[in-house]
Amino acid sequence: MTTAQHPIGSGFGASTTAAEVLRGIDLSGRLAIVTGGYSGLGLETTRALAGAGAHVVVPARRPDAAKAALGDLAEVDELDLGDLDSVRDFAGRFTSSGRRIDTVINSAAIMACPETRVGPGWEAQFATNHLGHFALVNRLWPAIAPGARIVSVSSRGHHFSGIRWDDMWFERGYDKWQAGAPGAAS
Repeated sequence: MTTAQHPIGSGFGASTTAAEVLRGIDLSGRLAIVTGGYSGLGLETTRALAGAGAHVVVPARRPDAAKAALGDLAEVDELDLGDLDSVRDFAGRFTSSGRRIDTVINSAAIMACPETRVGPGWEAQFATNHLGHFALVNRLWPAIAPGARIVSVSSRGHHFSGIRWDDMWFERGYDKWQAGAPGAAS
């Protein structure tokens, strides 16, 4: 079953930029965490939030690359979402700082990578894009302010395949699935 989507009359659309959405909004004194905040949509999100006055923390698997991309725009810390010890360590450092979080944007993602297992045998893309963010928000929960917003960014990638209920543990791998994907050469 699908539910038809209808415009909500916000005045924003597919071509609206993050800066346009935040125009006229003062986020001074607010703190935002943006995973993946140093490239792609995450970088644009970081720029828009910082431009509106927010203090932005960007946890990054590659802190040096994040610092190079961000300069003084945001605070950078180390975090690998595919490693639960790293998630625990980042959340511990953050919560021990005593700061409150007003916004979490879960934007970091990996895609179409070779089949790799992380943690307790999880498929890396699923672990990084979904399970790592879930663990992160749960570990940060003591620091999340009342009324805070938690946003999980998604892609249109789910349109390429339905849920494969017969492969919930990702045992077939991407290459094996791709051969049977709609539109694949036979």
